[in-house]
Amino acid sequence: MKNQVRECIRKALLKISSLTEEEIPPFTVEVPKEDSHGDFATNVAMLLAKPLRRAPRAIAAELEQELMVLAFIDKVEIAGPGFINLFVSPDAWGQVIEEVLRQGENYGRFSPAKPEKIMVEFVSANPTGPLHFGHGRGAVVGDVLANLLAFAGHEVSREFYVNDAGAQVLALARSVVYRLAEKAGVEAEFPEDGYQGEYVKTLAEAVPQDWQDFLPEPPDDEKLQKIQDFAIGKMLEDIRADLALFGVPIDRFASEREVIGSGRLEEAFAALDAQGLCENRDGAKWFLSDRFGDEKPRVLVKSTGYHTYFATDVAYHLDKIRRGYVRLINVWGADHHGYVPRMNAALRALGQPEGALEIVLVQMVSLLRDGKPVVMSKRKGEIVTLREVVEEVGSDAARFFFLLRGTDSQMDFDLELAKKRSMDNPVFYVQYGHARLSSILARAQERGLNVPGPESLGQIDLSTLNLPEQIRLIKKMQEFKEVVPRAAEARAPQQIVYYLQDLVSTFHHYYTAYGKTQPILGGEPDEIAPRLLLVQALREVLRVALGILGVSAPDRMESQTEDSPAEG
Repeated sequence: MKNQVRECIRKALLKISSLTEEEIPPFTVEVPKEDSHGDFATNVAMLLAKPLRRAPRAIAAELEQELMVLAFIDKVEIAGPGFINLFVSPDAWGQVIEEVLRQGENYGRFSPAKPEKIMVEFVSANPTGPLHFGHGRGAVVGDVLANLLAFAGHEVSREFYVNDAGAQVLALARSVVYRLAEKAGVEAEFPEDGYQGEYVKTLAEAVPQDWQDFLPEPPDDEKLQKIQDFAIGKMLEDIRADLALFGVPIDRFASEREVIGSGRLEEAFAALDAQGLCENRDGAKWFLSDRFGDEKPRVLVKSTGYHTYFATDVAYHLDKIRRGYVRLINVWGADHHGYVPRMNAALRALGQPEGALEIVLVQMVSLLRDGKPVVMSKRKGEIVTLREVVEEVGSDAARFFFLLRGTDSQMDFDLELAKKRSMDNPVFYVQYGHARLSSILARAQERGLNVPGPESLGQIDLSTLNLPEQIRLIKKMQEFKEVVPRAAEARAPQQIVYYLQDLVSTFHHYYTAYGKTQPILGGEPDEIAPRLLLVQALREVLRVALGILGVSAPDRMESQTEDSPAEG
């Protein structure tokens, strides 16, 4: 509808002026906050005052005459210095319902002017322990962002970067060796940088007996590497299982060790050296990242001869580029904030345009139970795992709750609230809206009423859907087509959550307000049929939006205080 209004305004402008298509300024068509200001408002008359050398209100008056002849426009008002408020005829809103039901699961999809091959890298937790509940926020943000971008017409891949080389995984191997020695009754010293969690004891229990023949002596490098690979493999199995339980698919687990072994590290160094962007200082190799906006040069290879984590990250991103991705989106924890400028500098130095690398920083999340913090101890290795949270509250609630705030805001996650089966629980509130819609359709069938489908479009008079709350619902459904591209462009998946809460709130208000006076299933069949099409369209939009979030759309839910049906 908004695009239709925009196109009609454009044609009217060409008719009343000597402007060409190219000379028409980019004007807005917005939905006013107050119903009294119409269904749409535009600033086009004020933008044209200077090029046409006329008063905005005079231009608006001419446009009013042209727009009033349109069948779907009921009224046009000129407000203030020259705003044009348009009131759409109630019977025109039926085309939104028709569009939803005809497009079904594709409603809201669009084709971008330039589809891109996009890599979304997220989670990328070190394989030195289980995923803790905080990883869940980055996991669902990355997953839903990938869903959004794919829904918006891009080719999207999901990747998890495994840091399976370096000091941290070596510390994991030594921690397992310590537990093996402890189990065998051999005196040993716990590694200074070791891991204390119970999961390390579980790893030690799983190590094959014949791999422990080095005891009571420490293992040699070959045997330590074998135990390290075993521990990493086991941790990755758990990580994959936890992500699957959380409904987060990963297309590829990229290995740091493979990046190093593939020659990408040397390739990255060569590319930087060829441009004179590296210097040797005190036996170390430095990248002159300050030439690309970073605050100072960064070390690639230490004086000891070992490369830095930053060096392998540069090589890994070069690998992404070589695989044909034109846009790289990384979902990182907020503690990586200082790392962003150097990575952007590296991509610029490797010939990528500004903006080719995007970093979405995710702020911390605090775990609560009934409003009180859940105590954890890193020192003792005591953490709350993502699996524990998902098993307690369910994947739907966990995903929804992690998206209740924008990534740039810290948030609280209350376990008890997430489990409540009441309207106080945000995810229950939205899912209950879908279940309520499904209940209406099921009740209609039980009563022997004809439930019209998309094939009935054009045969049912939708102009009877003229109650203010019905029009608001239809407008909200139409708004979904704007929310999707906006959320995708802003890399803001939480906008889908906000939209769903608003949409369901509008429906619950309509359902409650007219449950007794004008129930959905009340009256004659020809009065009920349009309402049933509205119900089906609304349910379809809810399904599509929940699908993007990876949250289920149940047909039945029982609340702790089940209300009586008000369908009529």
